[in-house]
Amino acid sequence: MSEGVYTEGREGHGHIKSYVRRAGRMSEAQARYYAELMPKIGVAYAPQTIDLAAVYGRNAPKILEIGFGMGETTAKIADACRDNDYLGVEVHVPGIGALCKQIAERGLSNLRICPHDAVEVVRDMLPAASLDGVHIFFPDPWHKARHNKRRLIQPRFVALLASRLKPGGYFHCATDWEDYAHQMLDVLSDEPSLANTVAGPSVDPMAGFAPRPDYRPLTKFENRGLRLGHGVWDLIFKKR
Repeated sequence: MSEGVYTEGREGHGHIKSYVRRAGRMSEAQARYYAELMPKIGVAYAPQTIDLAAVYGRNAPKILEIGFGMGETTAKIADACRDNDYLGVEVHVPGIGALCKQIAERGLSNLRICPHDAVEVVRDMLPAASLDGVHIFFPDPWHKARHNKRRLIQPRFVALLASRLKPGGYFHCATDWEDYAHQMLDVLSDEPSLANTVAGPSVDPMAGFAPRPDYRPLTKFENRGLRLGHGVWDLIFKKR
């Protein structure tokens, strides 16, 4: 997810944001692909629910990814799983341009991008029980204790996301911050409509975390961290 600070109710919507919009600097290629593809694959925010089948022109499993960064993982997953449809939500414009480039180069027809606040997209646009999966990979950890309230994985937002999952749909988070991993585990475990796909609490501090599934590729950043001995924690819950 793009880095930034939270601002409560900045636009009158009454929720704490997990980012600030950073214009950044797009490469010429990113700008070109952004201009070419976003009119075709962009999903504009509007405060009304959308028909996801109509957006993609087919009935297929629908997966939401929040905060795709530069889009490397998102493109690889969509490429490998073309029977699924993916909606990526991100506000960092260079990252959107980078993903547009990947979409063009890989010839992906199953990936759409919404350049807007994820909370508002989920709350206002996605119908209840419309998603087969949610991906939130390596969100900003806000590692200082006084900033923990700014983390994306909070009870109210998790409850909102869970309400958009179909029964049996999955909720997959990953982080390389151990403290945030345990907070994620606590928040997801406390959501009554979700069930952990692995063993529950025990004396083992790693209990409750899942092995990385094959569909989530290792990123360059993650590989570097693993070489340096940094941990990565995956959590996979399912809608009851």
